[in-house]
Amino acid sequence: ELENQLTAKSKTLDELKQSLALNGSAEQTPEAQSLRIAELCEMKDSIVNQVAQLKASMELILEQWRAYDEIYAEVSLMTTRYLYCIDQCKPSGEEASLEALKKQVKTLQ
Repeated sequence: ELENQLTAKSKTLDELKQSLALNGSAEQTPEAQSLRIAELCEMKDSIVNQVAQLKASMELILEQWRAYDEIYAEVSLMTTRYLYCIDQCKPSGEEASLEALKKQVKTLQ
């Protein structure tokens, strides 16, 4: 989206250059207009560079978020497994005897 806006602004700037070149401004000398156009071009170039830097930065951030999402999914799955195991290993009131626990260990093995 920023690139589209930048392209549109660049076209507008080019149109202004052409318009100023064709019409000439009575208020400013050609030298002043040339300086102003040069300033505007420098500003445009600066914005293009900033957009490129922002784009690179955003791509890096998106890559980091993807890695985070993958790791989070793994941790979530492991947590679910551990909670299930803990739930299965909890002795109920009637299974609290040593014999019942030994039987459950044999079953799990």
